[in-house]
Amino acid sequence: MLAKISYFSFASNDDSLRNMSSSLSTTKENSTQKSTPSISSSMEELLTIYPGARRALFQRYHLGGCSSCSFSLEETLEELCQRNGTLDPNIVLEELKKAHHADEQLLISPKDLYHHLHDPNEEHICLLDIRTREEFEAVHIPTSQLLTQDLMETTMNHWPKENLLILIDHRGERSLNAAAYFAGHGFLNVKSLRGGIDAYAEKMDRSLPRYEVEHA
Repeated sequence: MLAKISYFSFASNDDSLRNMSSSLSTTKENSTQKSTPSISSSMEELLTIYPGARRALFQRYHLGGCSSCSFSLEETLEELCQRNGTLDPNIVLEELKKAHHADEQLLISPKDLYHHLHDPNEEHICLLDIRTREEFEAVHIPTSQLLTQDLMETTMNHWPKENLLILIDHRGERSLNAAAYFAGHGFLNVKSLRGGIDAYAEKMDRSLPRYEVEHA
């Protein structure tokens, strides 16, 4: 599948782009409003509230990792547990909450990242961008690096594990899993940018264009 990047800038004077920006921001805010999760919540709702839920389900219960244990976004947590033996959905929900709390420790806000980048005393910080090369070349945070296989090996083998390492993607979904991966390999100060570069562009640096990825 080919990806087409459609982006717009807050700096534009074009009314249609400003309207698009307002519309997308409103839609995003409405779509990310959090409700109280329960065993009757759909898997789509749970994944929205707990972005790391898919990883937690696979690690703890081997759910969602292959075709035989996959789940649909429409089914509820209770239905998923019923299909997979004697899992207690209330216990599974509590495990997801605990995993989410642990994930929260891996997040850094756009504001905090901005302060790190503009702190003259901050010397040891590495920003790794895990988006596609096309996305990275279209827009990226200054000083960030596109994560290639070579850079991955260099980081794993040579970056001091106590130094600040920040993972960036488009909207923060994949970078949280990447941060958890690095943490699992001994990195003590690894973070995922909450909301990705999209949130950073919206809240902290409006010179960066925001965009949508369209698949053709």
